[in-house]
Amino acid sequence: MDKPLIGVTRQQLEAGTWGEQIARDAPEVVLWSDEQRAESIGDTLASRPAGDVWVFAYGSLIWNPTFQFEESRVAVIQGWHRSFCLSVSAGRGTVEVPGLVLGLDKGGTCPGVAFRIAEADLETELAVLWKREMITGAYAPQWLDVCDADGQKFGDAIAFTIDHNSPNYAGNLEREVIVSRLATASGFLGTSADYLFQTAEGLRMRGVLDEDLDALANAVTTLMNSRL
Repeated sequence: MDKPLIGVTRQQLEAGTWGEQIARDAPEVVLWSDEQRAESIGDTLASRPAGDVWVFAYGSLIWNPTFQFEESRVAVIQGWHRSFCLSVSAGRGTVEVPGLVLGLDKGGTCPGVAFRIAEADLETELAVLWKREMITGAYAPQWLDVCDADGQKFGDAIAFTIDHNSPNYAGNLEREVIVSRLATASGFLGTSADYLFQTAEGLRMRGVLDEDLDALANAVTTLMNSRL
């Protein structure tokens, strides 16, 4: 058996095989069309603030962005927090054992990484980004202020916030359920646990401490070890 990928690749996104694999593994999932993604990009850019375009990464984009960027820096968003609130039945889970991935949900503070996309690359790179993040339309892209560690705003970023109306929104799970699903779910991209671990490691490599994420990683590790 081939070793699972650690994440989606740009080649998969550009070729469309990313969506094809999801459709095969979870045929009940409704995928967005190219036309829907193009309309979403257009709507997002129509409300673009003045200045550079940044993308705020709070999950796998931190360690596997797949799009080209000119600059990256640690950033903080106020009023939002990262949460394992999106249920997935392909990629990091299956229909029988669904996994969980991160969404940006209301409340709190979220440290992450902001990537600046060059103006000349916007069309191509946003198309790649939308093929990845808006494969099912589970997120609601919007512009949010990105600040440095001192709380000073340095730009406006596209952030893929969770859509509470998505049928896959899972923001009300008990912690024990979250830990169990992260410890057990696996799909063609790898395990939900690895998604968690790589996100925590990606933040640590940037010098960012997220105590809640680290505590969750420890709980998942403990449960996995107990089942060996």
